[in-house]
Amino acid sequence: MNRRLPDLPVVEAVPRLRTALAQGCAVLSAPPGSGKTTVIPLALLDEAWLAGQRIVMLEPRRVAARAAAARMASLCGEAVGETVGYQVRFERKVSARTRIEVVTEGLLARRLQADPELPGVGLLIFDEFHERSLDADLALALALDVRANLRPELRILVMSATLDVARVSGLLGDAPVVESGGRPFEVELRYAPPRADLDHAGAVAQAVYTALHETTGDVLAFLPGAREIRGAQRLLSEKLTDRIGLYPLYGELGPREQDAALAADPHGRRKVILATNIAQTSLTVDGVRTVVDGGLVRVARFDLGAGANRLDTERVSRASADQRAGRAGRLGPGVCYRLWSREQQARLPAHDTPEILVADLTRFALELAAWGVRDPATLALLDAPPQTSWRYACELLRELGAIDGEARITAHGRALLRLPALPRRAQMLLGAHAHGLGALACWVAAVLDEREAGSLDLADAVEQHLRERGEPAALRRVREAVRQMQRLLGIDAIAAVSADRLSAAEVARIVAWAYPERIARRRPGVRGHGELAYQCADGGEATLAPSDALAASEWLAIAHWSVDGGTSARRIRFAAVPDVAQLLDDHPPRIEPRVHWDARAQAVVAERQSRLGALIVERKPLAAPAGAAVAAAMCEGVRSLGLDALPWTEAARQIQARVMSLRAWRADEDWPDLGDDALLARLDEWLLPHLDGITRRDHLSRLDLATILRQQLDDGQQQRLDRLAPTHLAVPTGSRIRLDYRPPEPPVLAVKLQEMFGCAQTPTVNERRMPVVLHLLSPAQRPVAVTQDLAGFWRCGYADVRKDLRGRYPKHPWPEDPLAAVPTRRAKPRSG
Repeated sequence: MNRRLPDLPVVEAVPRLRTALAQGCAVLSAPPGSGKTTVIPLALLDEAWLAGQRIVMLEPRRVAARAAAARMASLCGEAVGETVGYQVRFERKVSARTRIEVVTEGLLARRLQADPELPGVGLLIFDEFHERSLDADLALALALDVRANLRPELRILVMSATLDVARVSGLLGDAPVVESGGRPFEVELRYAPPRADLDHAGAVAQAVYTALHETTGDVLAFLPGAREIRGAQRLLSEKLTDRIGLYPLYGELGPREQDAALAADPHGRRKVILATNIAQTSLTVDGVRTVVDGGLVRVARFDLGAGANRLDTERVSRASADQRAGRAGRLGPGVCYRLWSREQQARLPAHDTPEILVADLTRFALELAAWGVRDPATLALLDAPPQTSWRYACELLRELGAIDGEARITAHGRALLRLPALPRRAQMLLGAHAHGLGALACWVAAVLDEREAGSLDLADAVEQHLRERGEPAALRRVREAVRQMQRLLGIDAIAAVSADRLSAAEVARIVAWAYPERIARRRPGVRGHGELAYQCADGGEATLAPSDALAASEWLAIAHWSVDGGTSARRIRFAAVPDVAQLLDDHPPRIEPRVHWDARAQAVVAERQSRLGALIVERKPLAAPAGAAVAAAMCEGVRSLGLDALPWTEAARQIQARVMSLRAWRADEDWPDLGDDALLARLDEWLLPHLDGITRRDHLSRLDLATILRQQLDDGQQQRLDRLAPTHLAVPTGSRIRLDYRPPEPPVLAVKLQEMFGCAQTPTVNERRMPVVLHLLSPAQRPVAVTQDLAGFWRCGYADVRKDLRGRYPKHPWPEDPLAAVPTRRAKPRSG
C-alpha cells in the first residue's frame, strides 16, 4: 500500500498530535479546509500504541462518511473496503483488511451497546464534533465511560473547526489541545441582501446566476431543504444553458446522485451544486471556487406541548457561516456571497444550538437506560439535557413499558432499542407485528420517515410506494428501510404487502399503536381560516382543510402533525381513516359515570360516558346522580360563567362592600376577603353548600346572595359589621339614610341639605375614624355640594349655594344661619 498524504495545513500538526495521543486522549482544532478528515486517520495508522487495531471515525452525515472513505482510499491507491471502509445505514463496505472505518454517529452507539469493549478498535475519532448532534454527544459519553471503566488504553480524538476546545478538553480529562494551521486560501466575502420580492429559492437562484457571471469555477449554493433546492433548480434550469451542470445535494438523495454532485462534471462543464448544510463540513467538492450562502438552515425542534418534533427554518450561526464560506477556499482563492447584510452578520448567534438542548430525548433516554444509567449527570456530557424534556422522555418510556419505575430498562425496552426507530415508532412496529401486521407496519414506518408526500392520506401514500409511483430516490429509500425493518422483525419477504389488498383501516390501526393519544374525532363546525377541527384523545385539537379527502371521515388516526411556530395550533400532515369498531377493540374505552357542567346547555348533565382519553365515544343518561356531584358540577358552571351569573342585589353588593371596606380600614383584623377574585377562587367554600337542587343557570335566581355572603362572617363579626359599617345613618331630622360603601374609599351619604341644618360635624363610621362623604342634595335630589367637612361647608360654601338656589326653590327654607335652623324634610308650610 502506497499512502500519499496531501500537502494540507493539518500535516504540520501531526507530530504534536501523535505525542498527545500516545498519552491518551486529545482535541484537534483545525479550521475548515485544513484536511483533518482525510489526513489524520491515515497519519495515525502506524502508531505503536494502535498495535494493528482499527481506527473508527465518526461523521455526522452519510454523504460525508462515504466521501471521506473514498478520498482516503484513493490516497492509499485502493478501492473502498480495503484499508479504508465505511458503514452507513443500508450500506457497508468493510473487509477483514479494513483498518480505518468511517461510520455515522448512531452506528457507534449501537456497536457500544452490543459490545462495550469495542474489540479490535484502538482509536475513536469524532470528526466535526462542533455540530453537536445528539448521537455524537451520546457516543462520546459512552466511549468515555468505556475508557474510564473497561478499556483505559482506548484512545479518543475529538476534531472540529469551530469548537469551544477548552470545554471539550475538560470533558476528556484535560486532554491536550493541538491547534492546526489556517485555511489554505483566502475567501472574499460579499454581502448581498436579496430583493424583498424574491422568495428564498428565487433569491439564491438569482445570486447563483450573478456568481456564474462574476466568478470562475464551480458554484456551491446553500439552501435550507429539498423543497427550496427543487425551486432554485427549476428557476436556474429556465435561465442557464446546457453548458452548466445543475446538481442537487441533500441527505435523502441516493449515493449515485450524491456522488455525482461531489465529483467533476463528466462533460467538463461548470457545475452548480444546490445543497443543504450536509455540504457544510467534511466535504471537498471538486472545482468549487464560489459559495452562495442563503443563510438559512432547517432544524428539528421538539415541541413539548405537542409531543412532536417540528422543523423550523432558522438563521445560521456565525460558526456555520464560516464553515460554509470555507468551502470556497479549499482548492484556491474563492468568493462567498452572503445573502444578508454586514449588520445582520453581527446579530447572528455565535454557534449552533446543541441538539441535546432542543431535540426529542426519548431514544437518548432509552439508550442511557440500556447502558445502565438513570441520571445523565453521571455521564460526560458537554451539556445536560433540559429537565422538562428529560422528564417527558422518561415518563413516555414508562408508559410504553420500556423502563420500569426505577428507570431500569425492561425486556420490552431492549426490543424497542433493537429497531432503528424512535421508541414510539418501534412500539408501532412491535405492536403491529404481534397482531400479524408487521410487514405493513414496516411500510408505514418507512413512508413516515419521508418528510414530504403528495397526500395527507397515509394509506394512499403507502399505496403509491407499493406501486412504485413517485420520485425514484424516495422509492429506493423506502424500500431499503422496509427491507431493514422486516429483517430485524424476522419477516421474510418484502412483497408480503400487496397494493391491491391494502386496507386503510389496517394502516390506521398501526398508527394508533404508536400514537393512541392522536386518535381524533371531528368537532362540529368550522374553525378560523375555514378549517375543520378534530379533537384528539390527548385533549388537544388538530386541524384539516375541508377540501382534503380525509375530511369526509368523522374519525382519524393521526400519524404526524406540524406545529405552527409560536402557537400550539396543530395541522394534520399524515393520517389514516380507521374502522372505528376495530379501533375501539384495540383501545377499549374507559366507561365512567360523569356529572359535569355543559356550557352549551348551561346546565349540569349526568351521564355514563365511554371515553377514549378526552374523546367521548358514547354517552347515556345517568339515573339519580349523587347530590354532591351535581352541586360540584354546578359550582364549576358558576366558575366558568363568572360571578356575574349570580343574582346580585344591591343588598348583596353592599354587604360585600362593607366587609371589604373594613378589611381595608382595619388591616390588622381578620376580615374575610369577599372581593370578586377571592370569591371566584373560593366558590367551593362559600357557594357550594348552597347549591343543593340547583342544576341550571336559571336556577341561580333562587339564591339569597346577601344572606349567603353575610354567613361568611361569624356571629361576632356580624355584630361588629353592623356597628362599624352600618347600612344607614341617622341625620338631624331623624331620618335613617342609606350609606353607599365604595371600598377602600369612605362611604357616601346622600342627604337633602335641609335635613342637615343644625349639624356642625360630619357624620362618621368605623368608630368615628372615618368621616363619610356627604352628597348634599337640592330639593330636586341633585348634589349641590360634596364634602367631608360639613362645618367648613356651612362657613364657606353654604352662602353661595343659598344664593343660587333659594330663588329656584322658594318653598324650601334657606336660612342665613343653617346651624341655628331647624332641620326639615319638607318645604315651608303654606301661608294662610
